[in-house]
Amino acid sequence: ASDVYKRQGLIMTMQNNAIEIAKVLSEKKARDITVINIAEKSSFADFFINATAGSDRQLSALLDFAEGKAAELGLEQKNVEGIQGSGWILADYGDIIINLFTAETRDKYTLDKIWSDCEIVFVEE
Repeated sequence: ASDVYKRQGLIMTMQNNAIEIAKVLSEKKARDITVINIAEKSSFADFFINATAGSDRQLSALLDFAEGKAAELGLEQKNVEGIQGSGWILADYGDIIINLFTAETRDKYTLDKIWSDCEIVFVEE
């Protein structure tokens, strides 16, 4: 039973970390920010942070702010993917995955819809 409690504690910590990163993105003018708990449905991560940037240039700036907050929280970045001009940057922190999109790219990939059966733990319009 103690493993279950440890796992629940870890998930709450990761959820709090994800929300802290989402709040920084909000302060930096990202739009439509959601934090989705995908732990029950995913073997590769526990939380998605999805946010929309106003431009490709803002995507990079938002990534810098998210990386800064993640580092402050002691999270180790595993990988960053996203080709300049692709409209989507993915930053992998193991249990937390940050997806930064332009509006067009977010509409195209509909990640929020794909994971719509998962609990949304934070929303910022």
